[in-house]
Amino acid sequence: MSKSRLTAFLTLLLVFASGAVLGAVAHRLYMVNSVMSGVAKRPTPEEFRKRQVDEMRDRVKLDDSQMAAFNQILDQTKNSFDQTHKQYNAANRAIWDEQRNKVRAILRPDQVVLYDKVMAEHDAARKQHERERDHDKK
Repeated sequence: MSKSRLTAFLTLLLVFASGAVLGAVAHRLYMVNSVMSGVAKRPTPEEFRKRQVDEMRDRVKLDDSQMAAFNQILDQTKNSFDQTHKQYNAANRAIWDEQRNKVRAILRPDQVVLYDKVMAEHDAARKQHERERDHDKK
């Protein structure tokens, strides 16, 4: 094969490979954007409640006294869920603390210091995540 034919062949091969890579990247970006745009945002508790109240008023035709009773039921239910959630979190906290104590028991004193540092970093990251989640709900 002559030098000019080899150069032409390699140039065509390079152009073809560049097109394939560019096409793959473009397809990936297109699919990520179209999939993400199809994801429905989860309604906030306030939005969900408003939709529920509106539906009961408009479709079930509740009168004012029924609406007051319905809102009271929703408030009681929310309080029950909040209380259950607090108990659940407390129980989980006890389990995590027990796990950490068991892990500390198997570590050497120099490792306990390192372990406590790692756990403090995890706790800080979890608290930051909770603050961000709570901020996003507002």
